[in-house]
Amino acid sequence: MKTRPFILALITVGLAGAGGYGAYWIGVNRGMQMAAPSEGGPQKSGDADAPGGKKVLYWHDPMVPGQKFNQPGKSPFMDMQLVPVYADEGSDEGKVTISPRVQQNLGVRVAEVTKGVLAPKVEAVGSVAYNERSAIVVQARSNGYVEKLHVRAPLDPVRKGEPLAELYVPDWVAAQEEYLSVKRMSGAGLEALLDGARQRMRLAGMTEDHIRLVASSGTVHARLTVTSPADGIVAELGTREGMTVNSGALLFRINGLDPVWVNAEVSESQVSLVRPGNAVEARAPALPGIVFKGRVSALLPEVNAATRTLKARVELANPGNRLVPGMFATINFTPAMRREALLVPAEAVIQTGKRSVVIVAQDAGRFAPVDVETGIEAEGRTEIRKGLAAGQKVVVSGQFLIDSESSLKAATSRMGDAPAGSKP
Repeated sequence: MKTRPFILALITVGLAGAGGYGAYWIGVNRGMQMAAPSEGGPQKSGDADAPGGKKVLYWHDPMVPGQKFNQPGKSPFMDMQLVPVYADEGSDEGKVTISPRVQQNLGVRVAEVTKGVLAPKVEAVGSVAYNERSAIVVQARSNGYVEKLHVRAPLDPVRKGEPLAELYVPDWVAAQEEYLSVKRMSGAGLEALLDGARQRMRLAGMTEDHIRLVASSGTVHARLTVTSPADGIVAELGTREGMTVNSGALLFRINGLDPVWVNAEVSESQVSLVRPGNAVEARAPALPGIVFKGRVSALLPEVNAATRTLKARVELANPGNRLVPGMFATINFTPAMRREALLVPAEAVIQTGKRSVVIVAQDAGRFAPVDVETGIEAEGRTEIRKGLAAGQKVVVSGQFLIDSESSLKAATSRMGDAPAGSKP
């Protein structure tokens, strides 16, 4: 008795399933009747369509593009007539045909592929620095004392030959007295002794000018006046008045200011346009209206991991020493001349991330997407290295809608590659 409700439930489920199955077959039969061929004679794939005179490949429901039918009629899926696909449409996968009226409504504009030479503009910002190739280090040639210092602060300007400091060098006294003693002697064979005495003065750190001064005056000169070897500024001051200095100690570091360096940060993507020897122009915010000329000295072989830039070392002429280290400057590079190339408006190129596409305008309102290989971009134009020919027309406005439509059509064609053998 307890199993009776269970048996009744099974019978109820079976009747419901049978009813659903029957309803399914009734729906299918009605759909097949709705999709029956229209009156006026049967048609099949390959027949010419009377209104247009075009050859029909097959019929399909645009809402279910993967299913093809070899006869016209109503769609078994939607309450609508099947749409014919003609031979000229089926053979042009991915192409789109747009009437002139629709093109005008969409705002479709085209431009011609031309030949020309791009002059890309490359700008970079950098900071002014000393020209390290012109740096000069003044050292103590022997042990001594700084009796007087003429330059007392870093960054003081100096001129070539200007006195920097006066040193008293005790080690020079004995060498000079020995030389003068030999010189006062008379007799044969003294030339070798004089040469030996001169050599000892050289080893003590005396210059040739100082040795000649001792020889001509006949007196001891134990003090040395250190002079500037070039024009510039004292970038580093290593001594003070009254200090004891040892041989080889840094006294002054002098840097010139003409020319100067600018270490410009060039984007990694534009490095190919910058070459050593390229002419440049520089402008500094601190000096408005002044243009400095120079050349690229070197591209430093190091990439900044944070900014993805390389340093271009630019050497600039600096008349009047108006540019000083630490200033910012904007560098305009003049790239090397490039060969003639195919050019299209930059807005005509669709970047998908993996490829570059342009929409080519063909005859009779047809448009087709074409993969291209692009080069540099400048002045609102893009270089085309592969994929187009001079004289072709490309779409520069409304191409995204056309590209979407062509991609949809190509996908629909690929989905419907199965043979059109089914009947509606």
